[in-house]
Amino acid sequence: MINGILAAEELFASRVAYTFRTYPKQITAVIASLLLCTGGGAFAVASLGPDASKLPVKQVFEAVTPLPIADQVSELDAFEFKLFRTDQTRASDTVGALLRRLGVDDVAAAAFIRSNADARAALLSRPGRTVTAEATHDNRLQKLSARWIPGTDGSFNRFVIERVGGTFRVVTEADTLTPGSRLASGVIRSSLFAATDDANIPDEIAGQLADIFSGDVDLRSLQKGDRFAVVYETFDGDGQTLRTGRVLSAEFESGGKVHQAIWFKQPGRDGEYYRPDGESLRHAYLNSPVEFSRVTSGFAMRQHPILRSWRKHTGIDYAAPTGTAVRAVADGVVEFAGTQSGYGNIVILKHRDNQETAYAHLSRIGVKAGQSVSQSQTIGAVGSTGWATGPHLHFELRVNGEYQDPATLAQQEGGVPIAAASRPAFERLAVNARTELAAAFTVARVGAE
Repeated sequence: MINGILAAEELFASRVAYTFRTYPKQITAVIASLLLCTGGGAFAVASLGPDASKLPVKQVFEAVTPLPIADQVSELDAFEFKLFRTDQTRASDTVGALLRRLGVDDVAAAAFIRSNADARAALLSRPGRTVTAEATHDNRLQKLSARWIPGTDGSFNRFVIERVGGTFRVVTEADTLTPGSRLASGVIRSSLFAATDDANIPDEIAGQLADIFSGDVDLRSLQKGDRFAVVYETFDGDGQTLRTGRVLSAEFESGGKVHQAIWFKQPGRDGEYYRPDGESLRHAYLNSPVEFSRVTSGFAMRQHPILRSWRKHTGIDYAAPTGTAVRAVADGVVEFAGTQSGYGNIVILKHRDNQETAYAHLSRIGVKAGQSVSQSQTIGAVGSTGWATGPHLHFELRVNGEYQDPATLAQQEGGVPIAAASRPAFERLAVNARTELAAAFTVARVGAE
C-alpha cells in the first residue's frame, strides 16, 4: 500500500516538473496575474478609507484676556540682570582705565579702590592678573575679583571687592588651583606665531612648540596650509586659566609630512618628548636663544651696518626689545661673562664636543664665569651694547674655535629612546594622545566651517 502511494507521488512530481519545463512563459504569466490581482485587492482595501480633503472642518474661537500692561511694565522695571566681564591687568593701568575695560561706570567704586591700600596693591602695577567684574545693568559694580598665582605650591590668591549695602568690603583668600588640559590647533597663513595668535594659544605654549619640533621642521620656511595641533596643561582658578604648563602632546604637518611628539616620563629619568615609535625628540640644543623673536641677519656675507664694508657675519641676529630674556641653548659652563670690544656685554658658554655659544650686545648679564647653566636657563637680557644700531641679540656658534652656522645646532640629538620596561605604558599614552590630537583638528575644522 505504502509503495503505491510513493509511486503516485513520484508520478505527480514528474508531471509537474514536465509542465514547468514545457510551458515556462505561460506559467510565469499566470503567477504574475495572480500577484497583480492580489496587489489590486490590497490597493482597493486601502482606498476604502475617507478622503481627508472631504472631512468637515470646524473652527473654534476663544477669547484670550491679556495680562494687564501695568503689571508687565512693573515686572520689567523690577527685573535686574548682571553683566560679567574678564580682563588682564596692565602695568600702565589706572583705576579708571581698568574699570572702563571691565565695563564699569561707578564713581563710588572707583573712589573706594583709590582710597583702599589693599585694593591698589592688588590691582595696580601688577600686570597679568586675571580680573572679573560683576556689574548691574546700569554698570554699577557689584563684585570685582582678582586672581593670581603667588608661588609654586599649587595655590592661587583671590582678592575680592564686594558691594554690601551702601559701601564696599574687601577679602583676600587663598585657594587651590585646578589642573586641566586644553586642545587647540591652527593653520599656517604666514608664520607659526601668527597662527598660534589666531588660535588663541598662549605665547608660552607657542614657544614650546617651536622648541619641540625645531629638529624636524624648518620653522623659517613653513608653507601656507601647514597645520598643527597641541594638547597642553592648564591651571585654573574659579574657572579661569591663570597659568599654562607644558605641552603634553603635539602634531605638526608640514610639507606633506606628519610629525608627532608625546611627553613621557620614564622611571628614574627626567620627562621628555618622544615620537610615537618611542624615539626621543630631545635635542642637545634649543633652536633659538630668544623666544618670540625674528631673524634679522643670518650666517652669511653682508654689509656691516656700522663699518659699511662687506664682511662675513659670524652668527645670527635676533631682533627683540631691550630686556627680553636670553636663554642658554644647552647645558654648559660659563667661560666668559663681561665686555668685549664690539660685542659689548657678552656671555660665552662652553658645551660638549668643544662647542661654544656666544650671546652678545646684552643689556645685562645674569651669570658669572665658572658657573654651570642648564638648557633654557636665563643668562641675560637683550640690549644694544657694543657695536649695535638697535636692540638685538647677536648669537654665535664656535666649534674648535671656528665659526659655524648656529642654525645647525637644533639638529643635534640629545635623548635616549623609551626603555623596554616603559614601552607598554608609553604605548597606552600614545594611543590617547593621538585621539586627543585628532579631536583638536576636528574642533578646528568645525569651527572654520
